[in-house]
Amino acid sequence: MNFFPSFLSEFSLGKRLIDTFSDHFSFHMQKQDIKDHLHNLDNIAISTSTDPHSIMVILDTSIRNNIATSISHIHLYNRLIIKIIHHVVNITSTETELFAIRYGINQANNISNIKYIVVITDFLYMAKNIFNLLMHLYQIYSAIISWKLRNFFKKDSNNYIDF
Repeated sequence: MNFFPSFLSEFSLGKRLIDTFSDHFSFHMQKQDIKDHLHNLDNIAISTSTDPHSIMVILDTSIRNNIATSISHIHLYNRLIIKIIHHVVNITSTETELFAIRYGINQANNISNIKYIVVITDFLYMAKNIFNLLMHLYQIYSAIISWKLRNFFKKDSNNYIDF
């Protein structure tokens, strides 16, 4: 018996998020020159803060003394709307980052009229792995995040997310 029928499409070839909505998301790696990178981040922040249909999710995670801390800042139209701090014991940095990404996307998805999500994270390689369903240890995170993004993309064919 399958207890998670809504996740089946995330694992089926040809029906995965990366197969059906590949033009709805992109990843931007940090450039070698830090000045160019900071300039690009400034431009993203300015353009996002002036668009009422854009939301910026800024994530930071760390682990000290076996306690993971995740801080999520969610900005909409030039104002902070949510700031959440999570502390968890005995969890990996990968799980912490995936949880923060999941939380940020979930919050953005719950706000009406959002068409564009910008996720700024220091774990971009982990965000890319959301679409890698071969990471067996983290498949549940990937499936949930993919499911949330699928719902976001289905709301409007122009919806988009940048990491």
